[in-house]
Amino acid sequence: MKKFYALLLPVFFILQAKGQVTDTSNTGKITVFKDSRLDVLAKKEAAFNEANGSLLGPRSARGYRLMLLSTSNRPAAMKVRAELLQRFPEQKVYMSFQPPYIKLRFGNFLERADAEKYKKEIISSKLVTNNIYLLPETIEIKPDKDKDSNN
Repeated sequence: MKKFYALLLPVFFILQAKGQVTDTSNTGKITVFKDSRLDVLAKKEAAFNEANGSLLGPRSARGYRLMLLSTSNRPAAMKVRAELLQRFPEQKVYMSFQPPYIKLRFGNFLERADAEKYKKEIISSKLVTNNIYLLPETIEIKPDKDKDSNN
């Protein structure tokens, strides 16, 4: 008797379930019924994200950084870092420790030409005496405040 009910129950649900009615004249077409307020909500959310993009912090993109120094001499690395921050306050200096070396990376450059310009300036100022390498990396992009104020 239990087996009979176990077989009868799924059949009952299958017969009671309401499926989609297919129309043979519109094969391959799907009709979606949605609330029109969803479009309004999506537009408001997009406008909010656009207006408050600067509040969300830095964004990232593929770009370049300059690898300036890889040394085990911490005081020398700190001296170079301090001079870079004084000379180029608009750029960031990234200092990392990978034992036994301290590595200094410089800048967030979208274009290779910008990175090359800073590389020439650093070489001409003799801040770094060894080779400077251009590294492709994921960089931080700060929202442009002038662009936001013009809109």
